[in-house]
Amino acid sequence: MERRDATPPHACEVCGLGTVVERISRSTHLVAESPAMQAALRRAHDFAESDAPVVVLGESGTGKEVVARALHASSPRSAGPFVPVNVAALPAELLESELFGHVRGAFTGATADRAGLLEAADGGTLFLDEIAEMPLPLQAKLLRALEDGELRRVGDTRPFAVDVRFVCATHRDLEREVAAGRFREDLYYRLEVLVLRLPPLRERREDILPLARRLLAAERRPAGGLGADAARLLLAYRWPGNVRELGNVMRHAAALAHGREILPEHLPESVRADAGVPRGGGGGELRTLAEVEREHVLLVLERCGGSQTEAARVLGIGRNTLWRKLRALGRDDPRRP
Repeated sequence: MERRDATPPHACEVCGLGTVVERISRSTHLVAESPAMQAALRRAHDFAESDAPVVVLGESGTGKEVVARALHASSPRSAGPFVPVNVAALPAELLESELFGHVRGAFTGATADRAGLLEAADGGTLFLDEIAEMPLPLQAKLLRALEDGELRRVGDTRPFAVDVRFVCATHRDLEREVAAGRFREDLYYRLEVLVLRLPPLRERREDILPLARRLLAAERRPAGGLGADAARLLLAYRWPGNVRELGNVMRHAAALAHGREILPEHLPESVRADAGVPRGGGGGELRTLAEVEREHVLLVLERCGGSQTEAARVLGIGRNTLWRKLRALGRDDPRRP
């Protein structure tokens, strides 16, 4: 495989990773204004030079495939193919053939030899999304490919070598899956060489508005901008669906705005209701994000008996992040009245 300078164009000055991720139909721009996301991308950049397997962990919709593509584009394999496979989307009986290929007559309907996606990724990167959903028997075959760099097509007796880097992703806790007997322990330890955890959107709030504006600009009928009241609602929302949900919200808003500025009434009811705006879209005074956040943080801290550790867990943020918020509120010592 030809090696070349892995420094991508449009590299981030903070993390060094390429910020423009090329896809078949469009380009995706990585946004990392938040310290949490910058730290994750710096780690991804550090992993790029290695050929070791990478496991990308994160909630659904956090952008695991986008980061995997950026990692590939920043690696010495960037001239090779990036082959994504959504393990959860393929029936178990088809997954083995899709990954490993098959020979003619291997099963009913196999009328010709067919290369699998592992062969298609030769010289590049194979991205296995939702790896925890892979059936146990197939996990054993994948382990062999990982350890030896060899595979056999279904129905064939002849092994052959492939040069593939494996990047896997899951929203599940793999240690818990191993303990429950749903994921092979030997495969877990073989994959868990380099681990990258992506923060949920609620822990990278500095990225919400930059992401929203980029997503709006990418629409076929972009809006005339993001209004201040709509921006406050986006910042106050918890985003259980993460960046994927934000993309859908921006698409919804752009369709209703008809090229005008995005206002609260253009946002889905779920976003407006979560911030205390009536579902009917009628009156109701909007509070600033600072007011909403202050009230909620102090309420959670009070109900957790003043424990910053427990309050941070309930809020879904790091303890250091909570400490900074309390300090900004003049409450760095939770025992203060």
